[in-house]
Amino acid sequence: MACFDSCQCLGERGQRSILYSILKNDNQPNQHSQGRASLAVSQQQACSCGSKKKVVLRSPQTTCKAASAALLKTLKFVKNVLCFRELPAEVQLQLVRNSWAQLLVLGIAQDLIDFETMETPELSMLQNILTSGQGRQETAHGRSGQGVSLTDVQGIKMFLNKCWGLDISTKEYAYLKGAILFNPDIAELRCQSYIQALQSEAHQALSEYVKVTHRRDSTRFTKLFIALSMLRSINANVVAGLFFKPVIGTVSMNELLLEMFYGK
Repeated sequence: MACFDSCQCLGERGQRSILYSILKNDNQPNQHSQGRASLAVSQQQACSCGSKKKVVLRSPQTTCKAASAALLKTLKFVKNVLCFRELPAEVQLQLVRNSWAQLLVLGIAQDLIDFETMETPELSMLQNILTSGQGRQETAHGRSGQGVSLTDVQGIKMFLNKCWGLDISTKEYAYLKGAILFNPDIAELRCQSYIQALQSEAHQALSEYVKVTHRRDSTRFTKLFIALSMLRSINANVVAGLFFKPVIGTVSMNELLLEMFYGK
């Protein structure tokens, strides 16, 4: 697919405000596995109360920095997709706002970024009474009262394992990103028919590429499509709460996206 084959990363720009606060700690030790060892995810088993349990990142500074770098890299990829650049600015913004979280999770999979979580204790009724009006209270790890659903995090982990197990290539990742980016089902989207055509083109390009590179695996395209379905079920609020809220706090994700995408 010509739109995705010709993409090259843009040159680095200076770090700014919110983004700088996320990426500045270069002396932090890298705790992410860079091989198939990343398949060894934390042993948190699903249960009937998983949706009620809240978890936070075990190493938020390191993981949030890696996720922020992955998002910046992903947005640079998007801006270099020729057929995306030719769209009206309003449509570009709609597509990015709708797809950033799923594109980021794809980028996390591609960069082999693994992470661990831990349960966040809930405040008792007495603690809530005693701490009311004192602002956001923090535990020894600085994350009390925050967190996202364990079940949602397990969904992200399952998708990452799916990608790593399939050993997805760079071109396959590019076509998957195109299929996610060009979503014609966004409410009040202009150029809807054209966006639909671009998504179909991404699907077709992925199918043709898989047929050529994996001739002995007739089920690979189906497996990749299943992975896409898993990815589309991941909630953007969960991604923001897990990877960005520990650093940006009450700053809106939309504000961070504008800064990273437009360089404001």
